[in-house]
Amino acid sequence: MSLLKNVGTIGGLTMVSRVAGMVREMIFSRVLGASEVTDAWFQALIIPNVFRRLFAEGAFSAAFVPMFSKRLHKDGEAGADGLEEARSFSNDVISVFVPALIALTAILEIAMPGVIWLLSDKPVNPTEFDYSVDFARIMFPYILLVSVVTLLTGMLNSVSRFGPGASFPIILNFVLIGTLLAIEYLGIGGGDVVTMGYIVAWAIPVAGVIQLAWLVYWAHVEGFRPRWISRPRLTPEVKRLGIIALPAAIGGGAYQINTLLQVYFLNQLEGSAVSWMNYADRLNQLPLGIIGIALSTAILPTLSKFIGAKDNAGAARIQSNAIELGMLLTLPAAVALSVCAVPFITIIFGGGRFDANDAAMTGGVLAVLVAGLPAYVLVKVLVPSFYARSDTRTPVYAAFAALAVFIAFNIAFLHRFGVEGVAAASAVGAWLNAAILYIVLQARGYYRVDAPLLGRLARQIIAATAMGAALFYARDLLTSIYELHLIIQLLALGALVALAVIVYFAAAFLLGAVSRERLAIFMKKREPETP
Repeated sequence: MSLLKNVGTIGGLTMVSRVAGMVREMIFSRVLGASEVTDAWFQALIIPNVFRRLFAEGAFSAAFVPMFSKRLHKDGEAGADGLEEARSFSNDVISVFVPALIALTAILEIAMPGVIWLLSDKPVNPTEFDYSVDFARIMFPYILLVSVVTLLTGMLNSVSRFGPGASFPIILNFVLIGTLLAIEYLGIGGGDVVTMGYIVAWAIPVAGVIQLAWLVYWAHVEGFRPRWISRPRLTPEVKRLGIIALPAAIGGGAYQINTLLQVYFLNQLEGSAVSWMNYADRLNQLPLGIIGIALSTAILPTLSKFIGAKDNAGAARIQSNAIELGMLLTLPAAVALSVCAVPFITIIFGGGRFDANDAAMTGGVLAVLVAGLPAYVLVKVLVPSFYARSDTRTPVYAAFAALAVFIAFNIAFLHRFGVEGVAAASAVGAWLNAAILYIVLQARGYYRVDAPLLGRLARQIIAATAMGAALFYARDLLTSIYELHLIIQLLALGALVALAVIVYFAAAFLLGAVSRERLAIFMKKREPETP
């Protein structure tokens, strides 16, 4: 399978999910707006997501997928013996993993009032505190469901079945969209924002159950038969999995501590800072999810293959192609979102309870936040080089260095720059993280950006700058349509995006930032065989 095809499968489904998520947020902003209730709701959703990313997506996947894949392809390809060995290993992991998740869920359910208090660290209205705790308790069991979904996703990815794992987030978005539409058009909740918040909160665990059923079905299609109830078996291989995953969990902990501290700092500010950051980050996450996460998922198995065969040239080629493709798509996204931040936010989220002030504040946050978007993608592309070498420690050091900068920046400038300062701190930390990862790879002789790639990256930046200039002069045309029907606004926004795409890729081809030859390389069906 070609890199571009794998990225296309994962990225295409992720794009559907992100677009569905965008529709969800569009409806959410109009139905619930930006207030202390939505701040509490978003904060409650962040808590299980932090633990999910910490224990399941990052650390667990980084350790589990290579170990599971090694057993499944023990003779170079999947066979009956390999399948049985992989099944046995996965069942041993499940026997320990699921009880641990149940225990974690029980502990956090009990401790949730303390968690909410720590994130606020300021006088909180008792009523607001109560529903903040309730929202978090309702949503937190989602971590148990989605973590098991992540385990099944890793198993399916090992046999190059990327679709189910990339598509399950769509289910959550569809469930939330249906719930929000029912609230808006069927009058459920009676127009009370707090009641509506409770209803949408209950939709989260319901979606988790449906997601789990979806992945269980596809696991059975591929011949995997997970055993969900069994006595915990802490075998040597399960212990080894824990030893490998622990540094990655600590490293992932830096990112998740960053997320929780971001909520903490935002709670110190006036206004609906948590909601503004959430809406801005929704647009920021759109290209990050489609490009960065897709590339990271697609290149890890191929990098592992080349590195396992000691083919450093092949691994470097994959790394360069991923960087080039990632920046080719990320740089214009970052520039466009920065230049057109307020128009994008106004058209996508504006209306109903989300007013012009909310749009202006959110747009300001987005314009700053996307400065770190290319760095976030670079981190996603560089980290697999370490994971493929079973080095989960180096990304830890880089992540904690970025976290230290994030904390120091906010301590120094939080009340001077407000919510935009929190966004700037995130961007600065991301660039430091990416820089550290690259410097270490170069110092160890694993990877170095060559002159041709540097030249193409420079030309990509010039092409993105030309596109940004075109958007700067075109964006004000959108201000005259803010009061028109949403369909007209979206069509105008689509025309602006089309202009950006045409200008960017025309400039990229003219400057040599991309060519038919380079696209052909990305679309190759397979890499040359390893020696």
